[in-house]
Amino acid sequence: MSNYLKIQQDILDKLNIKALNPMQEEALLSIANTENTVLLSPTGTGKTLAFLLPTITALDPNCNEVQLLILVPSRELAIQIEQVVRTMGSGFKANAVYGGRPFSKDKIDLAHTPAIIIGTPGRIADHLRRETFAVDNINTLVLDEFDKSLEVGFEKEMSQIINNLPHIKKRILTSATQDMDIPRFVGLENQIIIDYSDTKISKLQIKHVLSPDKNKLQTLVDLLHDIGNKPGIVFCNYKDTIQYVSDFLNKNNIAHGCFQGGMEQIDRERALIKFRNGTHQIIIATDLAARGLDIPELNYIIHYQLPLKAEEFTHRNGRTARMNTEGTAYVLQWEEERLPDFITVDDTVTPKGKLTKMATDWTTLFISGGRKDKISKGDIAGVLFKQCHLEKSEIGVIELKQDCAFVAVPKAKSNSIIDKINNTRLKKKKVRVYTI
Repeated sequence: MSNYLKIQQDILDKLNIKALNPMQEEALLSIANTENTVLLSPTGTGKTLAFLLPTITALDPNCNEVQLLILVPSRELAIQIEQVVRTMGSGFKANAVYGGRPFSKDKIDLAHTPAIIIGTPGRIADHLRRETFAVDNINTLVLDEFDKSLEVGFEKEMSQIINNLPHIKKRILTSATQDMDIPRFVGLENQIIIDYSDTKISKLQIKHVLSPDKNKLQTLVDLLHDIGNKPGIVFCNYKDTIQYVSDFLNKNNIAHGCFQGGMEQIDRERALIKFRNGTHQIIIATDLAARGLDIPELNYIIHYQLPLKAEEFTHRNGRTARMNTEGTAYVLQWEEERLPDFITVDDTVTPKGKLTKMATDWTTLFISGGRKDKISKGDIAGVLFKQCHLEKSEIGVIELKQDCAFVAVPKAKSNSIIDKINNTRLKKKKVRVYTI
């Protein structure tokens, strides 16, 4: 086995992946052997691994500068790709940079130059203006979710970035859909197009739900009660609608989080953390949540407001029925509302509104220490076992960040846990602990 194949196999072993799917196999072959590749495949089919595997294995371990630049349209996608790279355990340093966090944090992360930088257009353009890192060795450029990162709002910054990368030899563009002409400044020529966009996610059911009321709020609540306490996303078109829906769900004692671009970055991140660990099972979100979020498998998504474009419908639906799991997309339609031509449904359901408990028994604790303090997940679990006398089943998902950590614990025991470990030492650091 060649060294190149051995590195790839080691990565797959670390990810516990036995074999690549046909799209990934084809993408790996194209990216490794051609200069320009466009990869189109539904959300959840493994596009991130499809472009990371060949690009990382092609990196030069003797080069101490940035070699691979990955541009993404959202902070969450940047963070997710960074986490995937770390999980791959390739030995190459990767850092995500994005708006919404202090530039000084980026400078600290980049002081030891990474081989891979993942970033949003605005923040990458800012780094290039300030010459924070050298570009002479960046020979591979990935535009993930390119139909978003190349749209009108980002076009000027994207053009500036690409024009400042003189040595690009390989370009990889990925998305679930393509409904745009790729601008000339991208420099895409003689590209290989790998198109799996029409791949049918056979285990996705699309169900039609009619509402007698224009605002559809009571129909939504009835539907959520029928579905039960399972993880899902309620999609809205506008930020104001999210608040409107959230207020109504609160009145009906339905636990949930919110996720939209107008929120502070810390609030968005914490909403996702609480969703991942089961503190709440529902997120009300704009289409920002339709792409690239690191969230668990979803049982369903709900189109509370009908999507305005076909690609939005596709990306939203792609959050469920991922990687051969089953899922349902519910389309809520007011009786006098016109259903767009691009929406086809499998059947129609009428919610009965049966009362089910719509809150979980978990809450999330914040701990003011993380990786840089040499704190591990095992350290956190150990404290909860020894000092708080929790059973294994009472310790939920632990997420470890650079400077903090989060852990799900039983809501009924949270105050007692805080009393016992707040302002105590974890490793050598005195930590604060509180619920979020």
